[in-house]
Amino acid sequence: MTRIKAVLILFSISTILAFSISKDVHINTEATNLKRDSTAVQKYYARNKGNNQPSMSIGTTGNGTLENAKLIPFSGKNFEYFDSGSYLMGRAYTNDKVLRTVLTTYQDLDSVMPNRKFYIMEASKQFGGKLWPHRTHQNGLSIDFMMPMLKDNKPYYGFTKLGVQHYQLHFNDNGTSEDDESIKIDFNTIAMHILLLNRQAKKQRMKVSKVIIKIEYKPYLFATEYGKLLKKSGIYVVQSLTPAVNQLHDEHFHIDFSPL
Repeated sequence: MTRIKAVLILFSISTILAFSISKDVHINTEATNLKRDSTAVQKYYARNKGNNQPSMSIGTTGNGTLENAKLIPFSGKNFEYFDSGSYLMGRAYTNDKVLRTVLTTYQDLDSVMPNRKFYIMEASKQFGGKLWPHRTHQNGLSIDFMMPMLKDNKPYYGFTKLGVQHYQLHFNDNGTSEDDESIKIDFNTIAMHILLLNRQAKKQRMKVSKVIIKIEYKPYLFATEYGKLLKKSGIYVVQSLTPAVNQLHDEHFHIDFSPL
């Protein structure tokens, strides 16, 4: 792991574990061990899932706010939020159109990959604004998704329960784990996921406006069956990133949505 990434991640973890967003839920170092059916998680979702009014994403992903936010469900049939501590800290809010896009995409993925599980990472705060250490995620139109993995060409979930420590994982420039060469990023499934997100977004009069992924991964992404379709789709995949930001996107990919 690079020194820059290690410092950013360790500070992020300590920040998340040190504070609480709710009077009723106090976050501590045991929070990341809460199970998907945790009473605390269930109560938090019931209290904070949002009203029935349309969301308003104001400003930009890098300088904005969010009104009438909707809380992403902690888990569903084939998906789960990656960390209960982050969830209870209020870092899983989004625009209502984005939420519908994400949930219907998981339904699509369940149809084509019925035994596969997927993991959502951080989105936005309830009222938007800065979500340290992210540079964007400010107006409910940004979401991070955990990279799907393969081990010996079979779905692998060994890293999915690390919580915020997932950000400490490091993969080389061809998407192979530096700790185990048999574990690789599933680029074809990533490309399929992005294409399905864009298809469902259009039904909400939205689109995938930007994909952020480690630059060195792009040839491997575009070489896959669905990656070839992604390359032809017109969906913007970043052309360049600063070294620090690039290194931070080796174990997750970032999606920005925008209105059509």
